[in-house]
Amino acid sequence: MLDVGTQAPGFELVDQHGDTVSLTDFRGRRVVLYFYPKASTPGCTTEAQGFRDNYAGFGELDVAVLGVSADPVEDILAFAEAQDLPFALLSDPDGSVATAYESYGEREIRGETWEIPFRNTYVIDDEGAIEAAYEGVSPDEHPAKILADLDDR
Repeated sequence: MLDVGTQAPGFELVDQHGDTVSLTDFRGRRVVLYFYPKASTPGCTTEAQGFRDNYAGFGELDVAVLGVSADPVEDILAFAEAQDLPFALLSDPDGSVATAYESYGEREIRGETWEIPFRNTYVIDDEGAIEAAYEGVSPDEHPAKILADLDDR
């Protein structure tokens, strides 16, 4: 995990609508940048629904939410539409952004080894520095915990 206080790695990725999204687009706002392994899988769906269900609370704090996976654009579009997600999902097909955030590597799933993003989350402050880091999170409780932590700051 990247250390709190370090500058967040910049990126430009395509979202579910095919639009380019850059971290610099959010300068002046805090960002929750969450990495998830694969769209439309049980844990990732639960986590995305948690961010969706808490989205108004993030908005009240003027915090942007961005999800990142290695899925292609068409898969994240279908996922966002099926789950009615009000935030951007970003496609990182080669894992380069997840790697820069120390959130990508090999995982064994049902006896097979895959290279996928890890379920990690960063809060980036309004000047682009890492404010908080969450490693290997539980998809069930994670979005509400981040919101509570942000609300306490």
